[in-house]
Amino acid sequence: MRPAYTPEILPHREREINSLASVLVSALRGQTPSNILIYGKTGTGKTAVAKYVGKELQRKGDELKKRVHFIYINCEVVDTQYRVLQNIANSFIRDWSERVPFTGWPTDEVYSKLKAEMDKEDGVTIIILDEVDKLSGDDVLYNLSRMNGDLQKARVSIIGISNDLKFTEFLDPRVKSSLGEEAMVFPPYDAVQLQDILRQRAAMAFKDAVLDESVIPMCAGLAAQEHGDARRALDLLRVAAELAERERSKKVADRHVRLAQAKIEVDRVTEVVRTLPTQSKLVLLSTILGEETNKDVNQSGLTTGEVFEIYAELCRKIGLDILTQRRITDLISELDMLGIISARVISKGRYGRTREIALSVNGPSTKEVLAEDELLHEVVHWKPVRRQQQKIV
Repeated sequence: MRPAYTPEILPHREREINSLASVLVSALRGQTPSNILIYGKTGTGKTAVAKYVGKELQRKGDELKKRVHFIYINCEVVDTQYRVLQNIANSFIRDWSERVPFTGWPTDEVYSKLKAEMDKEDGVTIIILDEVDKLSGDDVLYNLSRMNGDLQKARVSIIGISNDLKFTEFLDPRVKSSLGEEAMVFPPYDAVQLQDILRQRAAMAFKDAVLDESVIPMCAGLAAQEHGDARRALDLLRVAAELAERERSKKVADRHVRLAQAKIEVDRVTEVVRTLPTQSKLVLLSTILGEETNKDVNQSGLTTGEVFEIYAELCRKIGLDILTQRRITDLISELDMLGIISARVISKGRYGRTREIALSVNGPSTKEVLAEDELLHEVVHWKPVRRQQQKIV
């Protein structure tokens, strides 16, 4: 039920598996496969398909006595040129005393070591760079995509995986031309396809008759509303089962799915809020405090100007530089994109247009997360004074 698990059969991804395999199969003939970029929203099976095809390719290579190496790297964790090259090099080195250290070598030396180890092993190496858009800089992609010109015996092919369809727009033109030889786009799953995926996993994960009949359709329907995310559907089913198990229920019911949905949402928001920059946290806190003040005076509709007033006062209280109102408007847009607040443009008649801002998350629980930040701890319970005459529209 967890994202790390790759099943033996991937429902509704046969076309993508065949397309990827048709590009990589040349590795079994000792030829260099084209580099591939795989795009698609979260939970559309990109990583699962790439790992599955890589594993099958290695298995077939062993049968045919052809050297095919398969290396998977998550660039969200390993995000620098040194770390990527170090991880790839160490996957070829069996003697621990010879391995490239976590830090300390010049990058050129790590690159030379990697080339030497690859040529020693021979064969074709397929490197999967998951979340490739999270890499710091283009250097590692440039070096890896040009590496075949420096290798004597071995060959290398790169598979980049990204959720961002515009990822290549920001790459160096030289990297773009050598990296993106082939592109694949994974469409989101629909509700029926998600049900098939959930039934396949449920048959492996649960005992018979522990799920109410409506549980799987409900999980699939909720996930299909959020861009057909299979990971989201699996998380809903897993957390619902965990909640049912904790209360010693003999069956997983609809109410467990609803509880799971609420818990996952809280966990998601908590993680996003914790990782926000300080200025974004201040804007979010200003919105929460502004909404609380509006409720106290039975007023609704929080404007950008009102959020800025509260934000500026908070900055003065904690001794932080005050950003311009234009920059605060940008930060509000970013929080809107993350789904933490909603900001819609409304007309104020002859006073022009402004944004009406509202929280999209639970205020009190979000304040608790913000209070974990030492800088904000003292001001999360501050009560702003309502200034009716000084509204900035």
